[in-house]
Amino acid sequence: MSGYGFTPTADQQELADSAREFGVRRLAPFYRQREREGAFDRETLREMGRMGLFGMELPEEFGGLGLDAVSAGLVLEALSESDYNIGQLSVTMALAGTIVSRYADPSIAKYWLEGLVAGELLPAIGLTEPGAGSDAATLTMRAERVGDEWVLSGEKNSVTFAKQAAFAVVWARTGTVESKAKGISAFLVPLDRPGITATEWDDMGGRSAGRGILHFDGVRIPANHLLGDEGRGFMQVMQGFDYSRALIGLQCLAVARISLEETWKAAAERQSFGKPLTSHQGVSFPLAEAEALVHACRLMCLETLWLKDNGLPHTEEAAMCKWWAPKLAFEVVQTCLLTNGHGGYSSELPYEQRLRDVLGLQIGDGTAQIMKLVIARHHAGRETS
Repeated sequence: MSGYGFTPTADQQELADSAREFGVRRLAPFYRQREREGAFDRETLREMGRMGLFGMELPEEFGGLGLDAVSAGLVLEALSESDYNIGQLSVTMALAGTIVSRYADPSIAKYWLEGLVAGELLPAIGLTEPGAGSDAATLTMRAERVGDEWVLSGEKNSVTFAKQAAFAVVWARTGTVESKAKGISAFLVPLDRPGITATEWDDMGGRSAGRGILHFDGVRIPANHLLGDEGRGFMQVMQGFDYSRALIGLQCLAVARISLEETWKAAAERQSFGKPLTSHQGVSFPLAEAEALVHACRLMCLETLWLKDNGLPHTEEAAMCKWWAPKLAFEVVQTCLLTNGHGGYSSELPYEQRLRDVLGLQIGDGTAQIMKLVIARHHAGRETS
């Protein structure tokens, strides 16, 4: 989106085409293999780092390319067509990278962000707790200032990349429980610190990314690892989620788009009652409807990134992206699976894994109910909604 147009610039198209070619060649053939192995191939990530495919929106001083959000979104979308979970890593890198670059001490940020961009140091987001998921303002994990250190104690769960990440952006309470969101601070926590234990869940999808628990038992980090102002971590740092929610929309829709592309081709090649399947309206109309919905949702995601690039409010639009795109992508992939018949139901085709993978983002990074609440408050006000 350049200005008010909807056509990528030549530079944006070149970046997206390069990412898409890499995905087809190096990611798609190993999508299912990475799920079986339950981890990312680190050499592939380093290769992506050398190509500049991570942290594109980060400032050049930290190893990024300083690109706009729309360009970064188009690249992430292209990669996600080949591997949804690589897309999830890119989203997390964008979110954590943006937070660290904006709020961390520059001398601290440089090391972690250069490693992130290189594909060497994976980040995690430590927000959700056993008793504080959607209601993040009620976090109970504590951070106490002791001399020139912070001491963290508590547990974070539903942490993607829990056992693969090198560092995490972690939210903890530094004020009283009664202060709610105003008593929460954010920290950059290296995950090799004594007192940190990581365990992994056996999820139905997203297995190459891995999701689990981080337990903090008196973990000490330097005082300058505080991100932003003490007691304002929730309000300052959480703004980065508006960016990641639009990226998540493109990530999920990429899976829907590539599934549609494959299914149109397969349906045109298959015969039923002496005609191609696509000649039957019962087959072609659901796919045509899906095309329209995916197109509309994708434009909304790109508009949200464009609003961010132009310094305009986009919280409501980001919430729309987050609740609609994962739900729509799941429904579209399911339609494609059914259209492919017996073969679609087998693990020989990628639809079953895509279904399991994309389902997770109807829960993670903000449920549909919370996103709708954000939208409702925008129109009706906090008190009446």
